[in-house]
Amino acid sequence: MTRIVHVNGRFLPETEAVVSVFDRGFLMADAVYEVTAVLDGRLCDFSGHLARLRRSLDELGIANPMDESEWLALHRELVARNGLVEGLVYLQVSRGSAGDRDFVFPPEGTPPTVVLFTQAKPQLVDNPQAKKGLRVISLEDLRWARRDIKTVQLLPSSLAKMQAKAAGVDEAWFVQDGFVTEGTSNNAHIVLGDRLVTRPRTNEILHGITRASVLQLAAEAGLMVEERPFSVPEAQSADEVFITSASSFVIPVIELDGVAIGTGHVGPLAVKLREIYVEALRRTAL
Repeated sequence: MTRIVHVNGRFLPETEAVVSVFDRGFLMADAVYEVTAVLDGRLCDFSGHLARLRRSLDELGIANPMDESEWLALHRELVARNGLVEGLVYLQVSRGSAGDRDFVFPPEGTPPTVVLFTQAKPQLVDNPQAKKGLRVISLEDLRWARRDIKTVQLLPSSLAKMQAKAAGVDEAWFVQDGFVTEGTSNNAHIVLGDRLVTRPRTNEILHGITRASVLQLAAEAGLMVEERPFSVPEAQSADEVFITSASSFVIPVIELDGVAIGTGHVGPLAVKLREIYVEALRRTAL
């Protein structure tokens, strides 16, 4: 089956989908994106993703081309056209193209470029890494200072992923001034007794939609949520460590910089949080 993608109001086979070589998303990374999980053919945490999209666009001064009902209808149409049951919808909005390369923004009224495509992930829920756990290394955080804006400036994250791969591990965490900021494509959390500790929402981390949902569920389950920075040594001595993201939900971390976390095996709290998060998604997906 040929995948159908959406480009600027048109549904096209992926082999026919194109954008201008002068698009600022391509030339300047002047674009934002969102990734929404799909379970049972329905969209997960969609309102949260749309709220963050609006915020990212506003922060960069890019016009939002659609309202929430139009975005929802477009996502649903793309999911239906591709018969997507379990996977992801990727959405990208760039500042568009003025027909040439220039550091100055295109003239006012230049339409944004809108691209959406689906990615099938049949093991989104039954993810082997959730049972096995991740091994992680820490790396210096060299990214720009506005990580709260979900831009397509992902080269540092991609390079960090490759460093992790070269080191024979699964993931990398960024560290700034001695404290963990976040993972290459996820938020980082540690468990100390009955406390769940995670870095607060500032410009230094992405304001994760899955992060917000899991923190609420953790509080409802009786955990004390503490939003503050934590160091690599504190994480290494934690009872449990895990990551959250829209594409992986909740995944335990069993090793950080070669040091085993807790027992060195997947811990019960991460398993429980993953289970109740998936249950919540199935109840609330659109």
